[in-house]
Amino acid sequence: MSELSWGNYRQLFQLWEIILSMLDPDLCQEVSPTQTWAHASWALTGILSQPGLVFLALLGLAVWPWVLHQSRWKKPSVILSGCLMVGYLLILSPVFMDVGNRLLVSFVPPDSGEKADAIVVLGRGPLQNPVRAQAAKVLWQKQRAPLLFSSGRIDAPLIAGLVRPAVPAQAVSGEPCSATTEQNAAFTTAILWPQGVRKIILITDPPHMLRSLLTFESFGFKVIPHMIPLAPGTSAITRRFLIFRESLGLVSYGLMGRYFTREVPPTSVIYAHQPRDRPSENIDSRNNPTQS
Repeated sequence: MSELSWGNYRQLFQLWEIILSMLDPDLCQEVSPTQTWAHASWALTGILSQPGLVFLALLGLAVWPWVLHQSRWKKPSVILSGCLMVGYLLILSPVFMDVGNRLLVSFVPPDSGEKADAIVVLGRGPLQNPVRAQAAKVLWQKQRAPLLFSSGRIDAPLIAGLVRPAVPAQAVSGEPCSATTEQNAAFTTAILWPQGVRKIILITDPPHMLRSLLTFESFGFKVIPHMIPLAPGTSAITRRFLIFRESLGLVSYGLMGRYFTREVPPTSVIYAHQPRDRPSENIDSRNNPTQS
């Protein structure tokens, strides 16, 4: 085994500095009801991605009145189970995936190739993070933006590690507290806006892009979308339920008014208490000068 050179040690030290600068869970806000729902929806997506479990559950829903001798519930249970089964089979169909994906990406403009102030990478778990990190690294090497910023609880420091050593430590930043798309946008804004970042290249997968684009734009960013296909190891059924989940998320965010123009949030939205190396001032206007 070859010994590590001084350059290797230096790269490891810089990577460790990046991870430590982002990875401090004690500073993050406590889990909110929104985060709880996000975690629950992902758990539900995982369950729905297993047809065997779903079919057994629907069969149980249909037959329980006979088992417990509840005559008045026999017909409603069969009807409800049948409707849910039809809906589930529609989601599983290739037609749903094709139409749903086309609708989600049809309103997303292509990457214009313009330069930006920062490349923002949204985390999506261990399977998707490497392909996103690779795309971000290529964009940075093409000098599309001087800063690479990763966003996502747990994902942010992992993505930072994946882009090293190709991207120097001083060009990598991020926040490890966000657990939802809303928090991705709000926390990123709270950190980058005071630094003078106004135009970003946003990296995420096609089903997630429209909701992310509209949410980031609501905080005042000019967004250049850069869609990255889901990783090759993503199963077809997982892709279908991602499309289903993102369709619901797109509508729910609209109903909650999250696509309307909003104020730039202070860093206090991220942290339970202010880190010593971050400003505590409330940025209440997009016309405020850049802070040091």
